[in-house]
Amino acid sequence: MSGDVKKVVLAYSGGLDTSVILKWLQDVYGCEVVTFTADIGQGEEVEPARQKAEMMGIQEIFIEDLREEFVRDYVFPMFRANAIYEGTYLLGTSIARPLIAKRQIEIARQVGADAVSHGATGKGNDQVRFELGYYALEPGIKIIAPWREWDLDSRSKLIEYAETHQIPVPKDKRGEAPFSQDANLLHISSEGKALEDPWVEPDYDLILTRMVTPYEAPDTPTEITLDFEHGDPVAVNGEKMSPATLFEKLNELGGANGIGCTDIVENRFVGMKSRGVYETPGGTVLYHTRRAMESLTLDGGAMHQKDELMPRYAEMVYNGFWFAPEREMLQALIDKASERVTGTVRAKLYKGNVIITGRKSPNSLYSEDIATFEADSVYDQRDAEGFIKLNALRLRLAGNKGNKS
Repeated sequence: MSGDVKKVVLAYSGGLDTSVILKWLQDVYGCEVVTFTADIGQGEEVEPARQKAEMMGIQEIFIEDLREEFVRDYVFPMFRANAIYEGTYLLGTSIARPLIAKRQIEIARQVGADAVSHGATGKGNDQVRFELGYYALEPGIKIIAPWREWDLDSRSKLIEYAETHQIPVPKDKRGEAPFSQDANLLHISSEGKALEDPWVEPDYDLILTRMVTPYEAPDTPTEITLDFEHGDPVAVNGEKMSPATLFEKLNELGGANGIGCTDIVENRFVGMKSRGVYETPGGTVLYHTRRAMESLTLDGGAMHQKDELMPRYAEMVYNGFWFAPEREMLQALIDKASERVTGTVRAKLYKGNVIITGRKSPNSLYSEDIATFEADSVYDQRDAEGFIKLNALRLRLAGNKGNKS
């Protein structure tokens, strides 16, 4: 293997797994390693990753704050589609991977690397998401996925390797962690170990870090307004904010009111089912308020067309096809529909619920004159008889045929 790769860009968190990978790449491939650490709102300091990389002799270290780009160019476009995978998952982990892959490839070009590497395992979805992104953006790139190559197939072997090579091991990694977590500004996922049995109730006191449970939420609701422009939120309670700042605010408000925790069994792209607990407080608030805004501003046919396309769009994001032409085609349709989605939604956040209490828009298609139960001069109720008879024609024909048999 040595000689095949001269320089590799590693997606590096600074944790045990990627630190072992860093050393393993140096030993097995004999190549120069460049580390890339992205701050996408995981809530942890990223500078320790720089210190650890320096300690391990890395010369080129990239630490980048991608929070605004993450929300603006990935989270918001996905939410314009109202994307939910299998009816429950707001795609928090899925949507972070294409951004990391894109930046990794850009760094590889910048430093003249001929390979990229990641720390995703051979059983999960993330290996697919990363690598489909790499190949879409740089078709000839070499990809090194250590979990599919090495024999370090247990936590104890990783720790042994780390200690042999003087890689610092956090104390909490010396025992068996009850579950693993992945975080970004949109959500926190908890999977594995204590959560693998889908019948066992999660220990929410141990798991939740971004929110309280609905049982612990305040007894009085929090009322908010959310302003939208062309499908995207731009202000909370009348205060305009940048995309990342706004999302942090929604996380704070939603989390304090026990909103956005889901216990999910999902179908992974690689073919197996997995169980996880996901915290998505801000995303849950955004999803419900955004749909309320659409209900006022979107034509019925356009709205239903979007709803029909959403499962396919969500599946593309989940499976890692963010940079595929079919996702971009759907995005163009979705963004066209979002042009009218401008206005304000009012809601109460209360014990896990987002309760819509009002919506208004300069683009509203709602007409009190037509919708009223009082007498009006716009809608002649007698016209409904012909409408019904025409729509019933095929049913009556089929009914007559059925009666004759």
